[in-house]
Amino acid sequence: MTVRGVNDHVGGRQIALPNVWGNDVKLGESIAVNGACLTVARVDDALHFDCIHETLARTNLGRLHVGDEVNVERALLVGSRIDGHFVQGHVDATGVMVDKIATDKEWRCTVEVPEAVGDYLAPKGSITLDGISLTIAALNGRRFDVAIIPTTLGITTIGMRDVGWVFNIEFDIIAKQIVTFLRLKMPPHMPDAQ
Repeated sequence: MTVRGVNDHVGGRQIALPNVWGNDVKLGESIAVNGACLTVARVDDALHFDCIHETLARTNLGRLHVGDEVNVERALLVGSRIDGHFVQGHVDATGVMVDKIATDKEWRCTVEVPEAVGDYLAPKGSITLDGISLTIAALNGRRFDVAIIPTTLGITTIGMRDVGWVFNIEFDIIAKQIVTFLRLKMPPHMPDAQ
């Protein structure tokens, strides 16, 4: 979906997207934009979302301009089929694309995340980049690869992104819970005896 409007103001920023759902979208509804759960603040021929400074500091939404393409997803309805993995729209960190292979044979990219969240990465684990549910294809420290199928390239923005792009990242909720639990239960590191 193409960004129709961006209005920066003292309290943050308002982003406008085309209203492709008409009267089916309601004021206060949650819709993920580039993987960040936002609240519909106004509905007319566009959908308007308010982003406070906290959101802008933790996501790539502050980098958007009119004409940029974004991934948009409405909330899952109870009883719907689940594709991919559970995604909440809670951006855990941003990560930078540091390498990209885009040939007729394959499309894959390498993303690096901050050290503080590197423990959430797992080989063949689930990860969300700008709201796109993906599988980690390779892992090397804080860097991971995702390999993208042609269908995903065609229906998302990932194929438009180049090295240097900052992705909104949401880690798998099960991985986050396990790592957090273990961190809380592990005894503090004891210095080595001398």
